[in-house]
Amino acid sequence: MILHGYWRSSAAYRVRIALALKGLAYEQVNHDLRTGAQSAPDYTALNPQHLVPTLEVDGLILTQSLAIVEWLDERHPTPALLPADADGRAIVRAMATTIGADIHPLHNLRVLKRLRSDFAADEAAVNAWIAEWMTAGFAALEPTIEKHGRGFAYGNAPTIADCFLVPQLYAAARFGVDTTPYPVLAAAGAKAAAVAAFAAAHPSRQPDAD
Repeated sequence: MILHGYWRSSAAYRVRIALALKGLAYEQVNHDLRTGAQSAPDYTALNPQHLVPTLEVDGLILTQSLAIVEWLDERHPTPALLPADADGRAIVRAMATTIGADIHPLHNLRVLKRLRSDFAADEAAVNAWIAEWMTAGFAALEPTIEKHGRGFAYGNAPTIADCFLVPQLYAAARFGVDTTPYPVLAAAGAKAAAVAAFAAAHPSRQPDAD
């Protein structure tokens, strides 16, 4: 099993968490997004979107973090990362999608580069852009976690929602986004981050971290 990623990528971080929770061994191949390594021809052959992560498993090539994490959960069902009931699964997927589709894409590297290069955004404007969309997403997640969480984002054990929440909170800290208005969300993220599997997946502990 080979995971193509980058130490600071939120999307790759999600997959590392899931792999660690499942106790699965894997090899890392890292691509420095800052230098455009994800656009090299050999990687483009694996992932035509020029994005990380990509997971290679016995000739199978998987992309998109949510699809990869769900595949891992189906192929390696213990511990389960989705609730047993359909209602719970839908809620967890909605939480993950709020982060993966509505928050993260608006502050990933290629968007921030375009803001700077094509719209002459200075760092204050870029940071305001990041904070606007991140806090909008957190504001939506806060009541959901308050309603459904029992310590973690959903229930009393880690789910896919936590695999997405913890990297997003890492990004919030990196960009200086204030999470104090979202105490339930922040507490759930802190509880999950303290779990050994989450700690092992932290960007600072990756071989390409700088």
